Amino acid sequence: MLTSITDGILCCLLGKTPNAVGPLESVESSDGYSFVEVKPGRVLRVKHAAPSRSAEEAPPSEEEPSRPGMGVVHCKRKITVYRNGQLIIENLGEAVRSDILHCQNGSTEPNSTVELELSDGTAATPTPANPTAKRRKRKPKKTVNIDCKKRITSCKGTQSDVVLFFLHGVGGSLDIWKEQLDFFTKLGYEVVAPDLAGHGASSAPQIAAAYTFYTLAEDIRAVFKRYAKKRNILIGHSYGGSSLTHTSPPPWGTRMMLSPGPPAAQQPHPLFPPAPQLTLLCLRRAGFARQGAKEKQLLKEGNAFNVSSFVLRAMMSGQYWPEGDEVYHAELTVPILLVHGMHDKFVPVEEDQRMAEILLIAFLKVIDEGSHMVMMECPETVNTLLHEFLLWEPESPPAAEEGTGTEKK
Repeated sequence: MLTSITDGILCCLLGKTPNAVGPLESVESSDGYSFVEVKPGRVLRVKHAAPSRSAEEAPPSEEEPSRPGMGVVHCKRKITVYRNGQLIIENLGEAVRSDILHCQNGSTEPNSTVELELSDGTAATPTPANPTAKRRKRKPKKTVNIDCKKRITSCKGTQSDVVLFFLHGVGGSLDIWKEQLDFFTKLGYEVVAPDLAGHGASSAPQIAAAYTFYTLAEDIRAVFKRYAKKRNILIGHSYGGSSLTHTSPPPWGTRMMLSPGPPAAQQPHPLFPPAPQLTLLCLRRAGFARQGAKEKQLLKEGNAFNVSSFVLRAMMSGQYWPEGDEVYHAELTVPILLVHGMHDKFVPVEEDQRMAEILLIAFLKVIDEGSHMVMMECPETVNTLLHEFLLWEPESPPAAEEGTGTEKK
């Protein structure tokens, strides 16, 4: 057992794969980190901080009794996909998104219709100039009907059933969340932040199959099963926000995504296999953050982009997730906050706007001073936005009734 523990720690510190035979549950280190073996020989470094609570602490339901209808949202929409690539979204429920019309391209009023093209570039059939002109009725390729009621309540640090999960993207580590982890820990929240395989102090197998999308998603599931509680909040950056978090098991509550990109299916990047060294150099020097002395120092101190060219190439080549298309994102019924840095050279603001347009309950916030690493460059602003969203509760109409519905496909 002692040998297995030692090998696990050496695996994280030296990036070598241990000769582990059996599973290693976890190893606690003196600096507050845990080393969790999600599979034999595959060890992740995890930052876990849980506030100490008194036994006499009252449960959330007794601290603040909920009012009838408070926070209940009727999620009702119809999603139709045609064979020519046209995607039509009809919002039939309450106007939950009316607060964010200024950051949307399409209408979000009740009973509105959003007409989009799928990200594969297929052109949609234009609408005839004469509305009375006869058109041949087209048969949809796929129709999805969503009709359910969701209760959205505030998540406070005093509530013992709330856990915040922080997930970094390609080239990052849990260290990029330092300001957020400190901020929410002081407010009494329980926080969990892992290093993905090949990143930070986690093990770095020298095999490309260890970094595929589905393999990394399995790691996140293992972390979730270990630390999850009744209400689990996902806060993801880039690749960690737009992809891996969506494949993890329920129950997920509110999601917050920083620079997630478009709601498109993941495909391997064609640039990385032939020239990984050159691409890695360009990513490190050109645009991962604004090119000021402060931003460069933040990246260095926060271990924001310190990954081997092998891991980078394997990650980008393994980004294959065909299920995560526009229809998948349009079906999500949890509230989602999108945060975008205006100087982001990796994710154009139009991509995050498209994500907000397709999601059912979405809020898009743009930070003028930030770029791709906005959580490090503008920590106070990001912390405020995240915290306010955790405390947000929608005002439901007086006639709203509690209950849950079903999603029909």
